[in-house]
Amino acid sequence: MRKLLIIGAGKSTASLVRFLAQKSQEQQLEITIADKNLPQAQKIAEISDHLKAESLDIFDVNDREEAVKQADIIVSMLPARFHIEVAKDCLKFEKNMVTASYVSKEMQALDDKVKAKGLTFMNEIGVDPGVDHMSAMQVIDRIKNQGGKMLMFESFTGGLVAPESDDNLWHYKFTWNPRNVVVAGQGGAAKFIQEGKYKYIPYQRLFRRTEFLKVPGYGKFEGIANRNSLQYRDIYGLENIPTLYRGTLRRVGYSKAWNVFVQLGMTEDTYVMENTKEMSYREFVNSFLPYSPSDSVELKLRHNLKIDQDDLIWEKLLELDLFNPDKKIGLKEATPAQALQKILEDKWMLQPNDKDMIVMYHKFGYELKGEKHQIDSTMVSVGEDQTYTAMAKTVGLPVGMATLKILNGEITRSGVLRPIYPDIYNPILKDLEEYDIKFNEQDVEYLGYNVENVN
Repeated sequence: MRKLLIIGAGKSTASLVRFLAQKSQEQQLEITIADKNLPQAQKIAEISDHLKAESLDIFDVNDREEAVKQADIIVSMLPARFHIEVAKDCLKFEKNMVTASYVSKEMQALDDKVKAKGLTFMNEIGVDPGVDHMSAMQVIDRIKNQGGKMLMFESFTGGLVAPESDDNLWHYKFTWNPRNVVVAGQGGAAKFIQEGKYKYIPYQRLFRRTEFLKVPGYGKFEGIANRNSLQYRDIYGLENIPTLYRGTLRRVGYSKAWNVFVQLGMTEDTYVMENTKEMSYREFVNSFLPYSPSDSVELKLRHNLKIDQDDLIWEKLLELDLFNPDKKIGLKEATPAQALQKILEDKWMLQPNDKDMIVMYHKFGYELKGEKHQIDSTMVSVGEDQTYTAMAKTVGLPVGMATLKILNGEITRSGVLRPIYPDIYNPILKDLEEYDIKFNEQDVEYLGYNVENVN
């Protein structure tokens, strides 16, 4: 039996474990799920006799090294900042490793040593990053192989609520880490390139600069710029491309309403508020508004942000119960972002029968034989339930597939890798189609870049 160690038993682990468990007999796998929260690991391991759960504190160096030493390959499903500790152990004991997270500077610094030992450290093999890399590079390489010249690449991904579970005015629910949603876009301006001109969108303007997209069968969406699109020029081999933009998808109207929180300062995470334990939702909102001895909180907010009473934005704010004087934040020394997250979690958590949805949209503009062309490529994946969500599926399946291909010698590249090479992305994308994760391409008229749309 070949020993496979999965470190971390979070939400994205369920689909990964189910996939590997289904392959365990034919692949001769003995799979261990290790987590500090043993009951959580045990719950995931219940689905198969080929799975076992163990308690593991990754900060216990001896236990962590022993667990890594005993395995043939390691999958780290830990929070991204902890991968490096596992990576150092894998290097020390010469073990291959797989993660779904972005390549950190610390991880990249190991590249020469990993190559020297002939090891594979596969990173960014989830959904975004992961499926986005593979699906993009497959088309980009195809265009280049035909002699085409890339003029434009736009890419959008959204973790959203499925249409059958969409029952609020925001058309949104938390399908992954709520904190990441609340603080999204902070830490610097969004950077991209448009027709050879560098463009920057500061955080305070980010949610008013959106691009509209239609996904066949699923309607209209809006794209919000990601922080730094420019880094993908080197990663995708698009150093000279005139237009490059990556963004996040939401339903139309979300960004304009979310901008209310940004403008008020409710998404700030750099300071702690006083008395948040006993602070009501209404008092929280009032904290960001001017003092008035006579005007209500509602009137002050509408006046301050010029929101009409019959504006849909106002209805969205009311739906969140923002002005409730009885509901408490209940968090000690919370930042504004933490307090806002608590309020949103009351309304936006997926209910037991809800399903989530992953939507991905790529645009490829290129010139071939003197003519300009455009390919639009879309993928939609809907979750099964609260355990096997679309998010867990589109993260876990690519991780599992890459793990088996490395274990079986089908992926032999060494170093700190992303799945941007044909020998990696072609077989994995083909396997993903069996699980209904597939892209639909359309040839459309090349219209160039239009991210300057303002909703």
